[in-house]
Amino acid sequence: MTGIEESALKEFWDDEAPRNYIAGTWREAGRRYDSVNPSTGSVFTSVPDSTAQEVDEAVSVAQAAGPQWASLSVGQRVETLMGLAPLLEDWRERLTLLESIDSGNPLGATRRDNELGARYLRQWPAQALTRQGAFRQPYADGVSLTTRVPYGVVGKIIAYNHPTLFPVAGMIYPLLAGNTMVIKASEQTPVATLALGRVIGEALPAGVVNIVSGRAEAGDALAVSPRVKRLAFTGSGSTALRIQSRLSVSGVVKHFSAELGGKNAIVVFADADLDRAVEAIVAGASLTISQGQSCQSTARVIVQDPVAALVEERVSARLRALRVGPAYSATTDMGPLVSATHLGRVLGLVDEAVSMGARVVCGGARLRDSLGDGFYMEPTMLADVPSGARIATEEVFGPVLTLETFSTESQAIALANQTDLGLSAAVWTDSVECALRVSFALQAGYVWVNDANRHYFGSPFGGVKGSGTGREESLEEFDSFTELRSVNIRVPGLNGAGHVGI
Repeated sequence: MTGIEESALKEFWDDEAPRNYIAGTWREAGRRYDSVNPSTGSVFTSVPDSTAQEVDEAVSVAQAAGPQWASLSVGQRVETLMGLAPLLEDWRERLTLLESIDSGNPLGATRRDNELGARYLRQWPAQALTRQGAFRQPYADGVSLTTRVPYGVVGKIIAYNHPTLFPVAGMIYPLLAGNTMVIKASEQTPVATLALGRVIGEALPAGVVNIVSGRAEAGDALAVSPRVKRLAFTGSGSTALRIQSRLSVSGVVKHFSAELGGKNAIVVFADADLDRAVEAIVAGASLTISQGQSCQSTARVIVQDPVAALVEERVSARLRALRVGPAYSATTDMGPLVSATHLGRVLGLVDEAVSMGARVVCGGARLRDSLGDGFYMEPTMLADVPSGARIATEEVFGPVLTLETFSTESQAIALANQTDLGLSAAVWTDSVECALRVSFALQAGYVWVNDANRHYFGSPFGGVKGSGTGREESLEEFDSFTELRSVNIRVPGLNGAGHVGI
């Protein structure tokens, strides 16, 4: 363990050993596994490898805390969650460093994530005050009331690419709705997620949020628990299918939502502002945020023929200029990928495409030199990718952009839609008519026009096709963590004594 790793861990655990956060306290697990710093390729700590029994204990704690939390008014829950924002800001720099060590995301990106988390805690809760139900008078002598009630215990399984932002954002609407939670940290980046227990414990009642780490057994235990009727997952489509196949084991019909991957196109027409479009292409690929390990990365660059060469030249120059290095170095623009296994997968997709005739515009290889055994890869752009290559239609989840060209609007739409995924997309043009036509034709759940990779407050985020089910970051997400209750009341004489309604 290096000095920087040791000091970062000591900020949260005096003995430097990350533990589960259950019932407001740190809990040791019966077994542990090693967690690797992707910037060095070496083990820097160990984390709980929770068993099914230990996850079940966390569910029991959340269930016991449920009635008191649900009995609070929505206004009280709003105030409690908003009170978590300044605490997250107090811990921001310590969380930022720990997350960069844990995930490989650069300091600027992890700092941004913690700032976003605090902003969400201030902005999102107030929306719940408008979503309490409805009153109707369908008859002259009767009224109908609808209210929203919590599911009880909500399970949340976190992806590895944003190990603090995702649990913070993912707890807001379930808690506002009156649920309690068990959050399962990503197997690859559990340390930063577990560390949130230190912050949560200063604001939320014990047992309302519980955080565990572990591998397949822990995730499966949450999925099959009969006391977890509502389960939310962020990650890969293959894992989502495995979870779905296990849900019936619980003997309970569950509400399962999944925010999955994307193969997202950024379509650039010849009339677009190319300076701004090039900026958006590089920013939208998320290389300086998460090394392209982002479900919403607009890494498929689809450009109209007259400007394709110019876009290729400008984007590749920007990629070559990115400084790749340890995530916690102040001079790093792009850090390492999350693991050696994932680095190998991304390099394999690039090699396969090149063997089929794709042209390497820049990058394409692993970086070593002075970077040692960290999981570093060159920022990469491929052109002339054959349609049969997997990299053309499958999510890469790495620092790889592909460049495709088109002549007509219909060709652009066909290219963008030639994937089984449909999370996000972006359209760049100065024509309002073209923007509207293409936006409505794209098979994606979240579309930008002359923008990319920015989330708009209150706009439902989520995908179509193989990119998942459900929506997040909006009132639609709040609704998904509630069940509707209808109360129908006959009131004789409501509109006058003795009057009988129809």
